[in-house]
Amino acid sequence: MKGKAEQTTQFIISTVAPIFNRSGYYGTSMSDITKATGLTKGAIYGNFKNKEDLAFAAFKHNVDLVVDRIKSELIQIDSPVDQLRALLNFYRRYRAYTLEIGGCPILNIGVDANHQNSELLAKVQEVVKKSQNYIRKMIELGQASKEIKSEIDPEQYTKRIFALIEGAIFMAVTMNDDSYVNDMMNHADRLLDEELIN
Repeated sequence: MKGKAEQTTQFIISTVAPIFNRSGYYGTSMSDITKATGLTKGAIYGNFKNKEDLAFAAFKHNVDLVVDRIKSELIQIDSPVDQLRALLNFYRRYRAYTLEIGGCPILNIGVDANHQNSELLAKVQEVVKKSQNYIRKMIELGQASKEIKSEIDPEQYTKRIFALIEGAIFMAVTMNDDSYVNDMMNHADRLLDEELIN
């Protein structure tokens, strides 16, 4: 069971995580944070070193929500190819799912932190690398099980698939049009069928 201090810390993170995700690091003021949590500035700083420390925790919280959701959908699937297809299906519904947390944390915080907060940008880049490693592992396992062609370059296709996903999300959010995601996930499915699968 969590102690009171740990519960307070978690309450602050879960309350302000969507605010940071929507408004960005500089767009989120301490008054936004105290108003949302009902806590004083002193109480916030009693749990976090500074605003940046809280922003890191908020970003991690939002990413963990997305990762946990992906893992829960893929955990029962044995085939690497079927896992890749399930991942693409997840992203077809991703925008609706992330509305409650303020949108895609990688996209939102990555754009916000670029040229403004190098440490926060480094956290985003770390998550991107982990996400790409997850896709690459599926491809490599598919090659090991002979579901995926041995001659294809896992790193190259990992970057292509991830760029299709994030680029489609960016366009869907920017244009308020989910057809970008559906079209690109269909394209990624064809990529699997025509270029990756044995």
